[in-house]
Amino acid sequence: MALSSESLARACASRPRLTLVLWAAAMAVAVGLWLGLIDSATTEGQGEFSVEPESVAAERVLRESGLRLEGADTELVLIRHDRLTVSDAAFMARIDKVHGEILALEIEGFGRVAADPGSVPNLNRLPAGFGVDLVSSSGRATFMPVGLARGASGSVASVDGLVALAESNSTDGFRVGVVGAAALSRDFREVSRRDLLQGESIGVAAALVILAFVFRTLGAAWIPIALAAVGITLATGIMAVVGQFYDDIPFFVTNFITMIGLAVGIDYALFIVARYREERAGGLGKHEAIGRSGATAGRMVFFSGMTVAIALLGMLLVPMTVFFSMGLGAILVVASTVLASLTLLPALLSLLGDRVESWRLPLPAFSLGGDFWGWVTRGVLRRPLLYLVVAGGALAAVAVPYFGMRLGFNGAETLPDEFQSKESLLFLQREFPEALGVISSVDVVVDGGASSEVVRRGVASVAGFASGHASFVEALPYEVSGDGEVGLLELRLAVSRGTAEAEAAVRELRESVVPGSGLGSGVLVGGATARDVDFLGLVSRWTPIVIGLVLGLSFALLLVVFRSIVAPVKAIILNLLSVGAAYGLLVLVFQKGFMAGVLGFTQVPFIEAWIPLFLFTVLFGLSMDYEVFILSRVRERFDETGDNEGSVEFGVRSTAGIITGAALIMVCVFLGFASGDLALFQQFGFGLAAAIFLDATVVRSALVPASMKLLGTRNWYFPAGVRGFGRRGR
Repeated sequence: MALSSESLARACASRPRLTLVLWAAAMAVAVGLWLGLIDSATTEGQGEFSVEPESVAAERVLRESGLRLEGADTELVLIRHDRLTVSDAAFMARIDKVHGEILALEIEGFGRVAADPGSVPNLNRLPAGFGVDLVSSSGRATFMPVGLARGASGSVASVDGLVALAESNSTDGFRVGVVGAAALSRDFREVSRRDLLQGESIGVAAALVILAFVFRTLGAAWIPIALAAVGITLATGIMAVVGQFYDDIPFFVTNFITMIGLAVGIDYALFIVARYREERAGGLGKHEAIGRSGATAGRMVFFSGMTVAIALLGMLLVPMTVFFSMGLGAILVVASTVLASLTLLPALLSLLGDRVESWRLPLPAFSLGGDFWGWVTRGVLRRPLLYLVVAGGALAAVAVPYFGMRLGFNGAETLPDEFQSKESLLFLQREFPEALGVISSVDVVVDGGASSEVVRRGVASVAGFASGHASFVEALPYEVSGDGEVGLLELRLAVSRGTAEAEAAVRELRESVVPGSGLGSGVLVGGATARDVDFLGLVSRWTPIVIGLVLGLSFALLLVVFRSIVAPVKAIILNLLSVGAAYGLLVLVFQKGFMAGVLGFTQVPFIEAWIPLFLFTVLFGLSMDYEVFILSRVRERFDETGDNEGSVEFGVRSTAGIITGAALIMVCVFLGFASGDLALFQQFGFGLAAAIFLDATVVRSALVPASMKLLGTRNWYFPAGVRGFGRRGR
C-alpha cells in the first residue's frame, strides 16, 4: 500500500500501543533536551548577522586590531540619594563599598571598573577616555562604568551578580541600579518568561472552553490540547539542539514556538477529531472512521501544514539569526504537530473509541454553526458583486495606514515600570543625558594607514561635525593601533539607541560626512545604532525576495492540490488583503495609539523591525489553512455534482462550525500572548489575531463565496495540456 495520510492513520490505529510507546520515548528525549539545553541555546539579543554588513565589519576590525576587547559591553552602576550629596561622607562611604564589592565579584566576564571612587568629589569627571560629567547637576547622584563580556555565557550571566549587588546596596535611602544593554536584556528576558506563562494559561483555558462548546464533551475536548503540547515539546527539544550549533538565537524563540504550536496543533487535531466523530455518527466502524478521517481531514492537515511550512521557508533565507531561528522554530512546531496529528492521534482514537463521547456537557450547539453561515452565504451569492466590492474595499481601507509604518526597535520604555533597568535609564536620561553615550556610541573605524596625516585631517573633520551636531555629545580622542594601521574615532551619542535621531545621524555619517572628509574608502561606521541601521537595510532588501518566494511556492502547492490555476491566484489575492489589513491595524493601534489604552496595549514609536516580514509568512500560511479546508470541500462537491453555486454554499456551510471554532481558538491563543507586557509580543499576537479574525469572517463569509460565484466554472480552469499534473488519487 502506498504511503498516504489514510494508510498512515490505519497503520497507527492498528498498532496503537506501539505508536504511543514510540511517542512517549520521543517526548522523554525532547523534555531532557529542553531542560538541559534550552538556556544555553538562546541568548539575550535579537540575533547576529549571517553576512558581514558594515557595522559587523567595523567590530571585527577593532577586535583584530586590539583596540577593543572581544564583545565588550559597558554597564553603568547608578548610585543616588534623595538628600545626601556625593561629597557627603556617607555617600562617599557607599561609593567605596559598591566599588569594592564590584571588584570582589568573581564572575567570568567582568572587566575593570572605569571610575575611581576617590576621584569623584575632586575631578567631577570620568577618567580619560570617557569625557562625561560624573556627578549629576543636583549633586545627589553618580555612576560607575563597568566592563562586561558579551555572549551567551557573558553579559547576562555577569550582570545577574551586578544587579544583586545593586539591590543589596539599595538601603538607608540609597538607590543603586544598573543601566546598559545587559541589564535591559536581563529584564526583557524575565518579562518574556512571564508573558509566556500568561499567554499559555489564557490560550489553553480559552481553547478548552471553545472545544467544550464545539464537541460538547470533555472526552474529546482535551485531545487537541494534548496534541498541541506534544508538538510544542518535540519542536522545542529539537530547537535546543539546533541552538548548540548557531550563535545568538533570541531568547523569545520559545514564546513563538509555543504560540504557533498551540494555534496550529489545536486546529489540526480539531479537524481530525471532528471528522472522526462525524464518520462514527454516520455509521462507520471505529477503524474505518479513523481511516476515512485520515483520508479526508488528515490529508487536509498534511497540505495545510505544508502550506504553512512553505510560507515560513522564506525566513530561512534572510541572513540574520532572528529570522532563521524564528522561521525554523515555527517550521519545526508545525511539522511536529502534523506528524502527531497523522500518527499519534489515530492511535489515541483507536484506544479511546467511543469514549471520546464521554463526559458529555449540557451545552447548546455551537451558536455560529452551519445554519448561520449557510444563511450568510446564500445572501452573498444573491448579490456577489456588491459584497465583493464592499468587503474588499473595507479591507483595502483598513490596510491604508500600513503606508505610514515606521520600522525600528522599541527600547526600555516598553518594559513595565517595576523593573529597575527602566527606572534607572529614565533617571539617567533626565539627570545624565550626556552619559547615554557611554552605553551607546558610534564608531568610525579607519582600516588601513590610520596614522597618516591625511587620515588624521579627515578624522578631525568628522570629529568637528560631531561636536556641532545635536545628536552627539562629543568625539573622544582618536586612537591608533600598535601597528599604525587601524584607527578608532568614538562618537558619543546624546540620544538613546533606537531613536530616529540616532539612526539619522549614522546615515548622515555614512552617506555624506565620511565620504566628504577625505578619509577614503577604507572607513567603516559601526556601533550599536549602526547595527540597527544595517538590520533595517537588510530587512528592506530581503522583504520582496521572501514575499516573492512565498507567493510562488504557495501557488505551486495549491496548483497541485486543486488542479486549478484560478483558485490559487484568487486565494493568494484574498490572503494578501487580510494580511494588508492586519498591517494597517498594527500601525493604527501601536503607532497611532488608536484604542491602544482600551485594549491594554502600549503605544510605541515603531513597529518592531523584524515583525512585518515574519508576520507575513506566518499569516500567509495560517490563512491558507482555511482556504484549503473550504476549497477542498467545495471541490469535492463540485466534482460530484458539477453545480458551482451549490458547491460553494455547501463548502462554506459544511465547514462553518469547525472553522469558526478553530478561528476562535487561534484568536484567543494569539490575544493571550498579546496580553503580555512586551510590545513586541503585543504587536505579533495582535497582528495574528486580527488577520485570522478577518480571514475567518470577512474573507470566508463574503469574499470567497462572492468571488467564486462571479467566476463560476472558471474557478477550476486548468490548461488541457497539463490536466494530468497533480491529479489526486485515493
